[in-house]
Amino acid sequence: MKKPASIVIASKNPHKVIEFEEAFGGTGITVNSLANYNDVPNVDETGQTFEENATLKAQQIMKFTGQAVIADDSGLVVGALNGQPGVHSARYAGDHDDDANNAKLLKEMQNKSDREAYFESVLIYLTPEGEKVKAVGRIEGQILRAPRGDNEFGYDPLFYVPAQQRTLAEMTTHDKNMISHRGNAIRVLIRKLLELWDS
Repeated sequence: MKKPASIVIASKNPHKVIEFEEAFGGTGITVNSLANYNDVPNVDETGQTFEENATLKAQQIMKFTGQAVIADDSGLVVGALNGQPGVHSARYAGDHDDDANNAKLLKEMQNKSDREAYFESVLIYLTPEGEKVKAVGRIEGQILRAPRGDNEFGYDPLFYVPAQQRTLAEMTTHDKNMISHRGNAIRVLIRKLLELWDS
């Protein structure tokens, strides 16, 4: 497998792109974001799984850019809610409204004694030559009965990490990246790609 000169991250989220830039530091690869492109197509995430959605995104963005692409899909999986919100995590209570999503999650979990949950992130690396590499990252935790922490993003104020004795929203962004599902998936992906490029 040939190492590309540059990779497009299928996202306009600056935080996400910085995470990838740091991870690819020292590899000689340029990391581009969709913020550098005009008329980026909207991808309908119609998949039933994180992998299906990440693959859909990777395929369409690769067609659009003609470059090697990394796409991700991730979300919160709660056992007591039969795996919900899952692929609907961002739109659980409507459209990308964190407060409404958290309020709905608290309501659904009101009478549940099993509070176990995990965040999962699936990354798909796809090249115009048809090479595909998948990486999965997870972080285990529990759903609290009230939010905690100021570094608010998504469900972070409700997601308690027992190993850290705090919620994701009580961590700095740097500390969170060190243990987060996406951070873990990125590290797995980089390891796999470096092995393939070296072989």
